[in-house]
Amino acid sequence: MNIKEKTRKELEEKVEALENLIARRGVGSDYLEKAERIQRDLNIALVLGTTTVILGITALAVYKFKGE
Repeated sequence: MNIKEKTRKELEEKVEALENLIARRGVGSDYLEKAERIQRDLNIALVLGTTTVILGITALAVYKFKGE
């Protein structure tokens, strides 16, 4: 690895570390954290809701066909 590539890699790592620091402690970080939590909870609710609907439809179909 030559000096140019090494320097570029080190600078990219430092910029990424700085961006992560700003994301954690910068302006709006609390809002971003809250939004990420809400999005996660919404995704979990959607998955559980979809699974419940699919299981309900399957149970209804099995019950109907078993009765005939």
